[in-house]
Amino acid sequence: MASSPKNVGILAMEIYFPRTCVQQEALEAHDGASKGKYTIGLGQDCMAFCTAVEDVISMSLTAVASLLEKYEIDPKQIGELEVGSETVIDKSKSIKTFLMQIFEESGNTDIEGVDSTNACYGGTAALFNCINWVESSSWDRRYGLVVCTDNAVYAEGPARPAGGAAGLLLLKANLEAVICLMPMTSTSPILRVNTLFQKLEGKPFSISEADYFAFHSPYNKLVQKSFARLYFKDFLRDASLVDEAAREKLAPFSALSKDESYQSRDLEKATQQVAKHPYDAKVQPTTLLPKQVGNMYTAFLYAAFASLLHNKHDSLAGKRVIMFSYGSRLTATMFSFQLHNGQHPFSLLNIAMVMNVFEKLKSRLEVFLLLTALTFLGISLVILCLRSHLLHGKA
Repeated sequence: MASSPKNVGILAMEIYFPRTCVQQEALEAHDGASKGKYTIGLGQDCMAFCTAVEDVISMSLTAVASLLEKYEIDPKQIGELEVGSETVIDKSKSIKTFLMQIFEESGNTDIEGVDSTNACYGGTAALFNCINWVESSSWDRRYGLVVCTDNAVYAEGPARPAGGAAGLLLLKANLEAVICLMPMTSTSPILRVNTLFQKLEGKPFSISEADYFAFHSPYNKLVQKSFARLYFKDFLRDASLVDEAAREKLAPFSALSKDESYQSRDLEKATQQVAKHPYDAKVQPTTLLPKQVGNMYTAFLYAAFASLLHNKHDSLAGKRVIMFSYGSRLTATMFSFQLHNGQHPFSLLNIAMVMNVFEKLKSRLEVFLLLTALTFLGISLVILCLRSHLLHGKA
């Protein structure tokens, strides 16, 4: 019996997000919220949104077509297509059904895979489905394609600034993978990240053993809290893992029970303060797209990873990235990637060039500047109300 494929991982990535957006500062002013409520309280800078003629299907079609073209991949080379999404457009058809038109044109109708829906975890479920296919006897040596796409629209009120939209693609195989999955063991997100962190590789694990962390990112403040919790976990396990100033700051909280520690606002504030330096080094490079685009549900974890590739692609070879995925109080997984430079077109440099994050953000801002902030905000809120009505039956 043939051995399972080794070095299963990601060869290529592409991301698409709408060019239309609302600055969170402008939304604060419009909503009559206190200054900083969305930008500091949530930690968000901007929120992308789909116009009335754009949705998760069109975003996915655009991203798939772009990935195939830019990496010069024949559509016939795709053997698995997995989609993660929680945005329902057609209750009788999967998003994959619509994406198949790209492959049917080339005569490729033999593609395995389904849509996965489990809140924000759907993208990771799709990723692992694809990994399992590559590692199985069913793998026919073609590529697997993972699509994570969502449009997060909330009705007017306190939840609206936590919206966003994007489509993100991951091309998978086991042949010279640039981003290799490392085997690991995999309420609230902070409770889950705390629990899973104890199980990594079946032994005690420290923040110092990974170079970067990408988190479940509906809004950036939750990311800050999640990393701070891991820092506190290191302190409890071995105080020598944190610096002297941090030990003094955290010592008063060492006797708290687990439940008490989750409820303590003083501890939450203290851990974020003492964890700021490692956060800036290990987490901040992953936060660009989640802060600029907003809540992407199934896509935001991988948008965080895309942010890291954008910011650090020239220094990532040999680095280890911890990924934390979470879905609606039911499912969570912590896993890691080991990165390699790769060879063109499947190289870290080319992935960053293809995603072209800087130009996409710049182009979006140029659209914003074509109109006055007030006019654009008014138009955007009308569209958001319309989409909220279409998706939820209310504005």
